[in-house]
Parts: sequence; C-alpha cells; structure tokens
Amino acid sequence: MKYAIYVIGILILTLGISFTIQSNLGTSPFDALLVGLFKNVGLTVGSWEIILAFILIACNSALARQRPELLGLITACITGLGIDMWLFLLHNLVTPAIWYSKAVCFGIGLVVTGLGTATYLHTNFAPIPVDRLTLIIKELTKTSIFFSRTVIYLLFLLLAFLFKGPIGIGTLLTVCLGGFILHFFMPITRRILDNILIHANTSQNNPYEEHRN
Repeated sequence: MKYAIYVIGILILTLGISFTIQSNLGTSPFDALLVGLFKNVGLTVGSWEIILAFILIACNSALARQRPELLGLITACITGLGIDMWLFLLHNLVTPAIWYSKAVCFGIGLVVTGLGTATYLHTNFAPIPVDRLTLIIKELTKTSIFFSRTVIYLLFLLLAFLFKGPIGIGTLLTVCLGGFILHFFMPITRRILDNILIHANTSQNNPYEEHRN
C-alpha cells in the first residue's frame, strides 16, 4: 500500500505540474527551468527532470554529508515520465485562451501539485531530489518547509531566467504560495494516509479477521 500511495502521489504531482505548464501563466521556477531547457536545448521536459536529478542528488549528498540517495533517481524517472505523459494527454484537451481560464488552469495545477507532493513525501520513500533538498535545507536552517521551499524557488528562478523559461505571474504566485500550500497539505495527508496505512497493515496481519468481516 505504501508504494501504491507513493506512485499515486507522484502522478498527482505531475498532473499539477502539467496544468501549470498548460496555463501559459508561468510555472514554478524549477519547472520553468525544465521547459526553458526543453525549448532552447532539446530533449523533453521529463528528460531534463531526470538529468537535473543526477546533479541535485550529488548536491544533496554533499550538503547532508551522506551517501548519494540513488533511489531518488527512481522517483525522478517516474516523475519525468509522468510529466511527459500528462503533457501529451493534455496538449489538445487543456488549452486555455482567455485570462480567467488560464487562471483557473494554473490554480488547479498549483493546488494539485501541493497535494501530490505532500502525498508522496509522506511515504518517505525516494523523494524527488529537489524535495529532498527542501527537507535538507529545513533541517540545516532549523526553519519551516515554507522558508526552505521559498529559498529553493528563488535559486531556480534565476536559472530559469537565464535559460528563458516560462516566467510569469504564475511563477511569482508559485514562489509566494507554493511553500504555504505544501505546508498546508502535509498534516492533512499525514492524518489521512496514516489511517489508510494502519488499516492496511491491520488487514495484512489479521487476514482471517478480515475474511470473517
């Protein structure tokens, strides 16, 4: 069940990312960097997700003074494939043209991204390297997820600007609200998923009781 929640969380996350990209109002700084690399260098958005994961894993290892978390590559690969899959599916289905439809599309993407991130992080299995970096900075600075997420957003905002990624009002909203939304969903998903995992473990440990019920 834990791994099923992990995959579901990433699929929700990548759906949210794809909605923000399709909104054309700007994406998160990290995703803007991915799109900028895609447009100016080549490959797909998901491919750059995987490539940058290698770099971030090395950085995380140095900051945390631990061995590289190579399991993060699994998450990066699934995330990269998920982004490319959703972008392919939404390419002709979600094409907002009017400003308020773009705003709705972006808003959905921002909230769904926060929900997906909080869901898969709760499983504590192979976080996306950029999310692991968020947790590392949180621990090193003894601050909140909101603060550490905002610091990372500002760093990638600069890189996205250099690679001419889709920076817009949506990018600013992500920087200002992304950490807050993740912070909002973390306790909610923890409470719900803990109940699900406890129930699943109880059912596995008592198969005869489950059958009798």
